[in-house]
Amino acid sequence: MRGIRKTFGATIAVDGVDLSVAPGEVCAIVGQNGAGKSTLMGILAGAIQPDAGEMTLGGESYRPQNPLEARRAGVAMIYQELSLAPHLSVAENILLGMEPTRGPLGFGLLKRDEMRRRTSEVLARLGHPEIGIDAAAGSLSPAAQQLVEIGRALAVGCQVLVLDEPTSSLARADTQRLFQLIDELKRQGHAIVYISHFIEEVKEVADRIVVLRDGRVAGEGSAAALSPTEIVRLMVGQSMDTLYPRSARTRGEPILELADFGPAQATLTLHRGEIIGIAGLLGAGRTRFLRGLFGLAPVKAGRVKLATWSGVAEPHERWQQGMGFLSEDRKEEGLALALSIANNMTLSRLDDLGPGPLVFPRRQQHAASRWMERLRIKAGSPRQAVSELSGGNQQKVAMARLLHHDVDVFVLDEPTRGIDVASKAQIYELIDELVAADAERPRAVIIVSSYLPELLGLCDRIAVMRRGRLGTLRPASEWTEHSLMLQATISGEA
Repeated sequence: MRGIRKTFGATIAVDGVDLSVAPGEVCAIVGQNGAGKSTLMGILAGAIQPDAGEMTLGGESYRPQNPLEARRAGVAMIYQELSLAPHLSVAENILLGMEPTRGPLGFGLLKRDEMRRRTSEVLARLGHPEIGIDAAAGSLSPAAQQLVEIGRALAVGCQVLVLDEPTSSLARADTQRLFQLIDELKRQGHAIVYISHFIEEVKEVADRIVVLRDGRVAGEGSAAALSPTEIVRLMVGQSMDTLYPRSARTRGEPILELADFGPAQATLTLHRGEIIGIAGLLGAGRTRFLRGLFGLAPVKAGRVKLATWSGVAEPHERWQQGMGFLSEDRKEEGLALALSIANNMTLSRLDDLGPGPLVFPRRQQHAASRWMERLRIKAGSPRQAVSELSGGNQQKVAMARLLHHDVDVFVLDEPTRGIDVASKAQIYELIDELVAADAERPRAVIIVSSYLPELLGLCDRIAVMRRGRLGTLRPASEWTEHSLMLQATISGEA
C-alpha cells in the first residue's frame, strides 16, 4: 500500500500511509481509536475505496471494489465481531458462497460429500480436526467460531489474512492456541496483519510493528526492538513516564464488609481510599461475584454490609446506598447506545435536573458537558448518540454515570477491555483520583480485570478467584504476574 489517503468530509482518516507485508510475516498495526487502523484495513479488504494511493498484491495491481473481490484476490479480514451464520453448520459457513454443486448449472443441489471433505482438509490444516463439521456454528465456543472464520479465509485461498482484535473475547489458553496457529500460518507463507490494543500481546506474536497516529505512520520497527514505552510514546505523541499513576493514599474507614458472601464465599473489607483487585481465569466466577454484590444475581449465603446498610439488595437500592456498577459488556447492558451522551450519563439520577419529575434539557446537557470536559470525552455535543463514539469514549461515558450519581463504592468489571491505550491511561488516572488521599471525599474501588499488569499497577490489595472461590487478599506488592497466574491455575495458596 503506497500513499493511501481517505477523507470523510472534513475528517482526514488516512493521510498518505505506506504499508508492506511480506509472505511469512506478521505485521502488527497499533494506534489509538481514531488513528486510522480500521479505515486502512477497510481499504485493504475492499470495504472502503481510497481517495488516493495504489496497492499491489503479489506484484500485481490490486484495487478491489468490494470485499468479495478482495477475498477472490486473496485478502481476507476477520473482524472483531465475527460474521458467521449461527444456524448453519461449520461446513456451510466455511464454504459459504463457494459450495460445490452438481451439474454445469448446479440446479441448487449441493455436493455434501465434497463439502465435508474440503471442510475436513481446512480444519486439519488449522490443526483442529476435532471441530464438528456438522455442528451449528452458533453452538461453538468463541475460540472455535474464530477458527471457522479463519477456515473460511483459507478455503478461498487467501494470501493476506487480517485479524482485528482477535483475542478480545478469548481466554488466555485460547489466545495461546491462536498464537500457535498464527505461527503455523506464517510457516505456510501467509502474510498476516494483526490489529490489537494489547501491547504485550503484539510484541509476543508480531515480527514487525507499525504505529499509526492521526492517520499517519508515526513509527515502525521490529517487535523485539520496540519497547512498550516507546510504542505508547509513538501512539500518543508524547512520553508517558508511567501508565499507572499512584497518588498518596490513606486507608479510611471500612465502607464494604463481606463475610462468606455468595458462591465465592468471599470475606473481605474494603476501605475508603483503597482499590481492591480480583484476578482469575475466564469463567472463574469473578463477574458473577460482582453482579451478586450489586443485586443483579441472586445470593443465598453470607453477610454484606455497605456503609450503614446490611443485607442483599436490588440494583436500584445499591444506587441509593452509594454503590455503582460498570458492566464488562458496555454494548449490551452498560450503555443505551441509541440514546444521547447526556441521557446515558444522567438517567440513573435525574434529581437536580428539574423540579419534581421534570427534566430541563439545558440543565441535563450542562451536567453532561461538565463530565465530558473532566473525562476528556471526544464528541460533538451532549446530544450526540453514544453509538457514534469510539469504544474508549463510550467507556468514559459509562464511568461518568457513576461519577454523576456520586457513588462511594465503584464496582468495575473489566473497565478497560477493548479500548485504546490513551483511553486506558485516562481511565487509570481517573480511578487513581477517586481514592487519592487529597480527594475531597476518597472513594473505594473493586476491579475485576483479566489484564494482570493493570491490577498490579492500580491496586492496593489483590485476591485471586479460582473455580468460583475467592482467595485471600494480599498487598499488591506481594504479587507478580507469575504468582497471580499460578494461583489462578492450581489448587491451594501460591
